[in-house]
Amino acid sequence: MKIKSLKLVIIFFLLTFGCQTVKEKSDEIVKKENEKYGKYLGEQSKKLKIDLGEPTEDFINEIGNEILVYKTKKYGVPCERKFEVNASGTIIGFSTSGCI
Repeated sequence: MKIKSLKLVIIFFLLTFGCQTVKEKSDEIVKKENEKYGKYLGEQSKKLKIDLGEPTEDFINEIGNEILVYKTKKYGVPCERKFEVNASGTIIGFSTSGCI
């Protein structure tokens, strides 16, 4: 009975600390993404297009702002970065999804 309890405790600790490590690594990746692409906030979309090339797709959202979408794959995992551009051509927001 003690051995089963000990195994359960060990498994619990491994799962807890393993999940924490994954969370820390993903938080670090998000931080790097924000630093790298956050520099475009307040810049003109022309600069973004010079640095990253033409977007994979673009469309106008429900409030009339242009959304530039850049799609890539790394290790088979799809990555999508979206930049929101207002009517004057200034980047006012960005988001990333699936980027590792």
